[in-house]
Amino acid sequence: MIWLTEKIEFPSYNLASREGIIALGGDLSSERLIYAYQNGIFPWFSEGDPIVWYFPKKRMVLFPDELKISKSMRKIIQRNDFQITENKAFEQVIYNCKNIKRKDDLGTWITNEMEEAYIALHKQGIAKSIEVWKNDVLVGGLYGIEMNNIFCGESMFSKVPNASKLAFIYLATKMNYQLIDCQVYNDHLASLGAREIENREFLKLLRKYQ
Repeated sequence: MIWLTEKIEFPSYNLASREGIIALGGDLSSERLIYAYQNGIFPWFSEGDPIVWYFPKKRMVLFPDELKISKSMRKIIQRNDFQITENKAFEQVIYNCKNIKRKDDLGTWITNEMEEAYIALHKQGIAKSIEVWKNDVLVGGLYGIEMNNIFCGESMFSKVPNASKLAFIYLATKMNYQLIDCQVYNDHLASLGAREIENREFLKLLRKYQ
């Protein structure tokens, strides 16, 4: 496994492991993170571990025109019980993504270092958030990185049923992205129309839409 140096670069894609790990170490500077996302690479690691950089063989993505909205979700949207905003509470969103208790009870991969790094990117206008409110209380949302016409999703949270789905649907229908990068497979996003593609196809799309 290749360890990164201070120089902002990554190894050849061909050196990624079967699990999709392409490198270890380095830092979470804005410059390195931007370079990573421009090249289809993202960090994912736990507190106390070295930074792990991924380029998975299969990439979970949503083409917005393939979004699936169930009848029950359409009814929720029509009731207009929730208010949705853009970039109004980024720090609250990432805090909740970091601290919300999840069903698998595996804890969070959003370390303090990660939180600080993405807040710095938000201040530069690169990291964006969608917030879902009910009665002026933040009940759901998501955040990620904007690379021109691509949104690279990082995490989402819900404090009430369907709140994160509402944020994702808003992202796919209101933000005019050509592609939403969901990184790795999960059932929640598959139910909304996201699917896996080969990493080489993802790179072509990344270069097309950046």
